Amino acid sequence: MANERSLSDKIWLVLKGLAMGTANKVPGVSGGVVAFVAGFYEEFIYSLQKINRKAFLLLSKRGFKSFFEYTNAQFLGLLFLGMIISYFSISKLLDYFLLHYELYVWSTFFGMIIGSVYYIAKDFGKWNRKFITYLLLGIIIGISISFLEPAKENDNLLFVFLCGIIGVSGMTLPGLSGSFILILLGNYVLLLVDSVNALFDTFSEVFVGDFSFYENETRLHLLKVLVVFSVGSIVGLVTLSNVLAYLLKHFRKITNAVIIGFITGSLGVVWPWKTKIFEKDNFGNLVYDSNGRGIIKSYERYFPSEFSYEIIYAILFIIVGILILLVLDWYHKIKMLQNG
Repeated sequence: MANERSLSDKIWLVLKGLAMGTANKVPGVSGGVVAFVAGFYEEFIYSLQKINRKAFLLLSKRGFKSFFEYTNAQFLGLLFLGMIISYFSISKLLDYFLLHYELYVWSTFFGMIIGSVYYIAKDFGKWNRKFITYLLLGIIIGISISFLEPAKENDNLLFVFLCGIIGVSGMTLPGLSGSFILILLGNYVLLLVDSVNALFDTFSEVFVGDFSFYENETRLHLLKVLVVFSVGSIVGLVTLSNVLAYLLKHFRKITNAVIIGFITGSLGVVWPWKTKIFEKDNFGNLVYDSNGRGIIKSYERYFPSEFSYEIIYAILFIIVGILILLVLDWYHKIKMLQNG
C-alpha cells in the first residue's frame, strides 16, 4: 500500500499535511476537516490506530520493514512532514495575514467551512429522525464550545501534557478546532506561538553556530513545554484514533452525522465579524502575556450594520472560500472518472 505510492502522490501527501498543519493553527478551523474533505480521513485514523502493541511486537520480531508496512508509516510520515513544515512556513505567513487582514482571513475560512459542510453532507445518503438528532447534537456541542470563556495561561507540565492530549482533537475530530480548545484552556499563545517560535529561534541560532540558548532559562523552559506538549499530542492521537476507528467501523452514519454537526457548529467560532474582548485586572487595566500581547478573554460577535468596501471584500472572500471546496469536489470527480 505505502510502497506503491508514486512521487506525485508523495508530494500531494506533504501538501495535504501542509494544509492540515495550517488549519490546525487557526482557532476555529480543524485539520480534521482538511483530512475529511481531501478524502484521506479514514486512512489517517486507521493508520494511527495501528500504532499499537502488535506494531511494536512486529518491530522486535520481524524488524523495521514489517513495522513500517503494518503502520502505513510512509503515509503518516509524509503527512506529519507537511504539518511540521507548515509550522515554520505557511503558519508564519498566516500569522502575518491574521495580524494585518484578519477579517478577510476569517471570511475565507468561514466560506471554506460552509463548503466543507456541503462537501461532506452531499454523499451522506438518506437522513432520518435518528441521524437528524445526532446532527443537531453535534451542532449544539459545536456552538456551545464556541461561547465558552478562555481560562488563564498555565505552564504546569502536567497541564501542558493534558493540553496536548485534548488539543490534538482538531486533527482527529473534524469540526472541533484544536487551536480553539487551546484558547479555552488558556494555552494557545504558550503552546502554538511562544514555544514554536522558541524552537524556530533555537534552530536558527544553532544553524549559525550559536549555542547560547543553553544559558537562556526562558528559552529552555519553552522548549521543555513544547516537548511535553508534543508527547501529549502523540498520546492523544493514538488514543483518539482508536476510539474514532471503532465508531467509524460500528456507527459510521451516526459518527458522520455528529461530525457534520460539529463542523456546522464551528461556524460560530470563525464568524468573520467579531470584536476581541481583552482580559483586565481589578483596576481595569489590560493584562498582557510575557511577550507584551493583550490576553484575549472572549469575542463579541456582531452583524455588520452598514455596507462598505470592507464588507463587500469580506463577502467576496467568503465566496472564494466556498469556491475552493467546490473546485476540490470537481477535481475529485474528474480524478475518479479518469481512474474509472
